[in-house]
Amino acid sequence: MHRLPHFAAQLRDDLVAALRQGPVRRYWGNFMVEAVDFSRLDGSEARVRWQHYAAANGVLGFALERKVLLSVLNNRYGRGKESGPVVDEAAVKVTATEERLAVVLGQQLAAVVAQRIVANLPGADKPSTAEVHAVPGSYPPKGTWIVTMNVREGELEGRVWFALDKNLMTDVLRGVLPERDTGPKSQKQSGPLAQRLQVALNGRLVSKEVTLGALFDLRVGDVIPVSLHRADVMLEDSRLFTAAVTEHKGKLCLTSFEDVE
Repeated sequence: MHRLPHFAAQLRDDLVAALRQGPVRRYWGNFMVEAVDFSRLDGSEARVRWQHYAAANGVLGFALERKVLLSVLNNRYGRGKESGPVVDEAAVKVTATEERLAVVLGQQLAAVVAQRIVANLPGADKPSTAEVHAVPGSYPPKGTWIVTMNVREGELEGRVWFALDKNLMTDVLRGVLPERDTGPKSQKQSGPLAQRLQVALNGRLVSKEVTLGALFDLRVGDVIPVSLHRADVMLEDSRLFTAAVTEHKGKLCLTSFEDVE
């Protein structure tokens, strides 16, 4: 999941570019994309109307705040490119034109998200098309991954959301995985997992109990007598083996390993 911000940054660049292209710019006017972030629905959000689009290998949800939709409506059919005060949503009746416009915006932006997901996939996993088309759907369940696009136009700040189903989220994660090395070194490491997995073992050679008073009485040069018996072999804090301590060419070594029962 730590690579999701990388995908979000790519998608932000795509959305910024899309809002500046001719057909899309006629709707979005002077809107600026401020941020694109991942999160999950927790059920406390305000209810909004979701549209759903078949996209790549899954279904993509789209929703936006009504104040953003009304501003786009004015850009397209009202005051043109001039920015005015924020529209009072409560004072504006929902119209068929507004609903049709929401569908147009959903198709425009859902296509951008789908294209970014497909573009990141390895060649063998790419679907045949990144086109989107409307499909029936319900309100995304709690825990669904969503991408939030924060936009601004003058004094107006608003949000646009994209909901990713499990298939699309899987594709997002697959697309941001680091490229695997396919050279000789990678081929050499293609054996069983038990032979390739590396762990760090620590040998505890000596353990001796002393009183706190004796510890504070120690001075530089004092000698603590110890005897080496069998050492404990540790994986982090877990004791896995015991081993005999031997000397070989001036170095202490462990041998004769036995499992800890």
